Amino acid sequence: MLETPAASPHLGRRAQRVEDRPLLTGRGRFGDDSPVRAGTLHAAVLRSPHAHARLLAVRADKVMALPGVRAVLTAADVQRWSKPFIVGVKAPMELWALAVDKVRYVGEPVAVVVAESRYLAEDALELLEADYESLPPVVNIRAAIAEGAPVLHEKVGSNVVSDRSFRYGDPEQAFALAPHRVALTVEYPRNSCTPIECAVVVAEFLSDQEGYDVQSNFMGPFSLHTVMAMALKVQGNKLRHRTFPDSGGSFGVKQAVLNPAVLMCLAARKAGAPVKWVEDRLEHLTAATSATGRLCHAAAAVEADGRITALSLDQLDDCGGYLRAPEPATFYRMHGCLTGAYAIPNLSVRNRVVLTSKTPTGLVRGFGGPQVYFALERLVQRIAVELNLDPLDVYRRNFIPRDAFPYRAAAGALIDSGDYQRALELALRDGRLDELRQRQAAARSEGRLYGIGFAAIVEPSVSNMGYITTVLPLEQRAKAGPKNGAIAAATVSIDPLGGLTVVIASAPAGQGHRTVCAQLAADVFGVDPDEVSVNTEFDTAKDAWSVAAGNYSSRFAGAVAGTLHLACQRLRDKLARIAAAQFGCEPDQVVFSGGKVYPKDAPERGQPFGRLAASPHWAPGLLPEGEPVGLRETAFWSPPQLTAPDEDDRVNTSAAYGFAFDICAVEVDRATGRVRIDRYVTTHDAGTLLNPALADGQIRGAFAQGLGAALMEEFRYGSDGSFQSGTFADYLVPTTCEVPDPIIVHLETPSPFTPLGAKGLGEGNNMSTPPCIANAVADALGVADITLPLTPSRVMDLLGMDDPPPSRGAAPVRPAGGKAGKALAAQGEILLPAEPEAVFAVLLDPAALARVIPGCHALHQTGPNRYRADVTVGVGMIKARYAAEIALSDLEPPHRLRLAGSGLSSMGAARGNGLVTLEPRDGGTLLRYDYEAEVSGKVAAVGGRMLEGAAKIVLRQLFEQLGRQAGGKGATPSGSWWQRLLARLGVAR
Repeated sequence: MLETPAASPHLGRRAQRVEDRPLLTGRGRFGDDSPVRAGTLHAAVLRSPHAHARLLAVRADKVMALPGVRAVLTAADVQRWSKPFIVGVKAPMELWALAVDKVRYVGEPVAVVVAESRYLAEDALELLEADYESLPPVVNIRAAIAEGAPVLHEKVGSNVVSDRSFRYGDPEQAFALAPHRVALTVEYPRNSCTPIECAVVVAEFLSDQEGYDVQSNFMGPFSLHTVMAMALKVQGNKLRHRTFPDSGGSFGVKQAVLNPAVLMCLAARKAGAPVKWVEDRLEHLTAATSATGRLCHAAAAVEADGRITALSLDQLDDCGGYLRAPEPATFYRMHGCLTGAYAIPNLSVRNRVVLTSKTPTGLVRGFGGPQVYFALERLVQRIAVELNLDPLDVYRRNFIPRDAFPYRAAAGALIDSGDYQRALELALRDGRLDELRQRQAAARSEGRLYGIGFAAIVEPSVSNMGYITTVLPLEQRAKAGPKNGAIAAATVSIDPLGGLTVVIASAPAGQGHRTVCAQLAADVFGVDPDEVSVNTEFDTAKDAWSVAAGNYSSRFAGAVAGTLHLACQRLRDKLARIAAAQFGCEPDQVVFSGGKVYPKDAPERGQPFGRLAASPHWAPGLLPEGEPVGLRETAFWSPPQLTAPDEDDRVNTSAAYGFAFDICAVEVDRATGRVRIDRYVTTHDAGTLLNPALADGQIRGAFAQGLGAALMEEFRYGSDGSFQSGTFADYLVPTTCEVPDPIIVHLETPSPFTPLGAKGLGEGNNMSTPPCIANAVADALGVADITLPLTPSRVMDLLGMDDPPPSRGAAPVRPAGGKAGKALAAQGEILLPAEPEAVFAVLLDPAALARVIPGCHALHQTGPNRYRADVTVGVGMIKARYAAEIALSDLEPPHRLRLAGSGLSSMGAARGNGLVTLEPRDGGTLLRYDYEAEVSGKVAAVGGRMLEGAAKIVLRQLFEQLGRQAGGKGATPSGSWWQRLLARLGVAR
């Protein structure tokens, strides 16, 4: 281990990132920047507008007639060339790359159009005709497990696809003997990450013998490479998977690229050419992946002094329409450390995996941790409140003692090192808790709402690849064979000019891997980091890797960097043996320092590192006897502590366990419900810090995401399953304006189980910040139940105040059948340059009405004042062509009428009605309208804010055109200010 500043002039110190210059000067090489072969085609995906429906047919005749369209991939092709994806739960449910028999969430892929340009492919989607038989959805956990609930997978027979119970110690007796039982029920919402770059895939089918070549910004785990290969019905070596040089963030979500990677491989096979697909933001939010929503009933057996003797967790995870690999990772990654930072000897757990009509879930930064700790840390706060104890005393009495490490937790985690008591004291000192309590007292004396919250979490890193098998009963695990370990791989080599090159089995997404690897190699070989080239492009056909490879679960510091250190040491030792033969000394007397290699007792005999390191390339015959040729070392490492789950379902889920203790002080505005963070303190023990500057960057990033989960971010669905958070207007994420700078405190207790003593820290605040803020708000308001995110409207509800209508949002419109999509409302008035009689006449004339309706291609009368229309409407990035029914009723010419309409398209359904009144005014007509509408499917995904604006614009455009038509002036001239405004807003005419 590199411990002293003399031995480590670079590692462990702050250093500027070597990655930044090309990124800041626009020379980043991201997925969409990367060159493609001549003749590469472009794909667009048709997605389901329904949350649950039978897929009856997909007709592509009109699409294939378009010049430039090369292929349409449908379910029949997918069934011919692939298999369903495998999952870790033995249940008869099938997830194909495209929907086969049913669709089970809005946004599920139904077909792929491949064309000569992205524009043509997107336009061609409008001509694809898909027939559905709508089925009742299940949009939350309680509805999915209710008796008589619609079943998403009939072969399973239930929406609960896994139900496992675990018992460690004697929790029943502990609860029976405890003087206090504290319980609560919490829900952790669905949310996600929003990387700057969405998914990108470039795929090619080579031949039946050669298989597929795919390049994507997939980030692992590369156990999913096996899942992809099996789905494509090829051996692993027939699926070459490469990453791009740069990745615009991931935070876990890009594991979900496995599905479109397979899909584009099949599209390339169908088209007979390479195919490129770039995910847009709407697709990403609607259909990429989601953090698992969790409903948890938690209870603790508690002594009078606050000591917890037993914990009971009844957990239900909302995994969406399908269980997609690597799920149920969110459940079982944390299984061994469910008791967190506490020495709780008795534990009972029930885990149920539930399917709902929502996007499948996957890895989102900290996966499993936010769900566990929101329940556990809210429970600790309730213990303090109900027993009238200082929360800090509850922490101190329950923390794992400092002399107990390595500590074996009740469910099997071997927690490697720590000093939780010391970390708490550092947080109190550097966070100036006494000052915060004085502020709280002053605020409360003035009637203001000020609260202080705490959270303590254990942060696992370097996942045991066998933890997911805990979902299987013992007999099924035995039949499948044991799975365990966390193999990491790294390679270092020296070229003929003495240059050092490092290759790692990871796919960084902005964390600074190249910087740390350069620091590490430079220290081992005694050179400057600038002399080390680090290659983070990953190629399964050429690089050393394992199923555990990838950039997830905070693997880098503990596993990847540690393995690189081992490889560098081996190559340095080889150079030392070569140099010792030249210097006439023992290998352990050879020094690598300052860019030179020399005998310890004779520095003047030293040679430049590059010269000595290059010589074995040019004169291999001069190598010492028995020394093999070649200057390249590849190291593999797997911690022996990561064993398979035992017969009692105990499992050490990770190799290392960091620790974080957070303090949050908030003030809540009574008038607006806004939560203002007054101070946030986060103390981290991540073992040996490899680069403190990068560590602080990771902490700040995770804190920002944790704050978003606490205060803003939530995927919302209508009761019909329609997705309603498809833009950043409705899926709010924090910006620098909302994120305060946290006070960061470090404590280092090196891990005895990783090569450098390092642990992960990039996910901790995603786990600790949501419950810490929730505890602070609960303290400020004096409430027991907290639901995330704590938006102003939710806080106002907690205060017992009715939120004003503009903040509360429109109430859902309930159409026939009991479904509800996104509700809209628009009211207004407009002065038209024609008398009421003329305006009314236009409304009753089919030919004139067709010229008035925005986006109308055709209008046919089907009865008295009833019409069938072909209409295109666009909102933002969504454009849909509707088969519409329009009706005029309650006619009182020329004063008033009711206008109603409904429509169906591949993008969803829409319906609405409104009252229109006409009043003579100054030789013209004052038209007033009061209209309500409801949309579902993909159109609803753009969110309420954009839809409300679009509804008002479209209605105003309709009535302005009505006035022009009635006044004999015809349609709005091309290029008018109004048309330009509509075009800018994306409203199709």
